[in-house]
Amino acid sequence: MEWNRSETLALAMQGCARCHGLGLTWGRRGQSGPCSCVLRAIFRVCYARFRFSAAKAMQISRASMQFLPGPQRRLTWGRKDEEYAADFYLVSRRHLNEEEFTIFKYHFLYGADWKLCCRRFGMDRGNFFHAVYRIQQTLGRVFRELKPYGLYPLEDYFHASLRQNSEQSRPAPCVLPIRSVNGPPALRPPLRQTA
Repeated sequence: MEWNRSETLALAMQGCARCHGLGLTWGRRGQSGPCSCVLRAIFRVCYARFRFSAAKAMQISRASMQFLPGPQRRLTWGRKDEEYAADFYLVSRRHLNEEEFTIFKYHFLYGADWKLCCRRFGMDRGNFFHAVYRIQQTLGRVFRELKPYGLYPLEDYFHASLRQNSEQSRPAPCVLPIRSVNGPPALRPPLRQTA
């Protein structure tokens, strides 16, 4: 996955000591990668949408019709908010180990504050927040780099366009022959004269 400055610049913290607000850091071999502040920002955006989708699911949800990519161009019905909440949960469960997922479940899903989590897990405040930052960084990277369709950016998830090759989806242009210059004269209708 290639990270560029145009997508990380807006997410980076201005006072970040690692990237100085640019969003990219350089590794030992000269390769650029996202800063941890960018990965945490991606997680926060996805988490806010998860909370919105979970709260909206309690109310009346509606199904929407969407195109499926492929040669048949079929239509299908789906509930995007419920699908996003399920994807957020399942991707998080798949990519975190047991200890990290337990912290994720209590702090982010159940909404327990840091004091309750520290008492529950027998951790001090510093170690708890380091674990939370590691979880945010791990999931932020996963949400952005997930293949074939990532959870971030949200526009691509909720308003997915057809991902086809433009040459395959367009019909071949129709070629019309050009009339010769010496052909019959063009018809010119009379114009109304104005005084």
